[in-house]
Amino acid sequence: MIKLPSGFEWALRHSLSFLWLFTAATSFWWARDIGLQILAQQNISGDLADICINSGSFLDALIGFWLLTGYRLKICYMLQLALITTYSILISFIAPQFWLHPFGPVTKNIPILALIVVLMRSEKSSLS
Repeated sequence: MIKLPSGFEWALRHSLSFLWLFTAATSFWWARDIGLQILAQQNISGDLADICINSGSFLDALIGFWLLTGYRLKICYMLQLALITTYSILISFIAPQFWLHPFGPVTKNIPILALIVVLMRSEKSSLS
């Protein structure tokens, strides 16, 4: 178990929550057209593209709100690790150019994964 300084766990968990919630809103409302364009690169369009974006936005929002509850966080952290890894693999096939994007939309996942591991290891040993 990692012992974080007082208040760090709270700040890190809430910043992750913000990231997930903002990503959910951005994908669903503000940059939906970008998501549709990315999916269209692999001939994913129409209802299937909407399902992909809506499902991803829902999962992102679910994780964001879950982090705020503080309930069974180890499970939440494991889900985040799986989801970020899955998203990274999918985008690697759908639009691999995002690995070299100057704003690092995929490369940022590596330090985020490390942060989640630190938070997960700072939790009590049970799956609470």
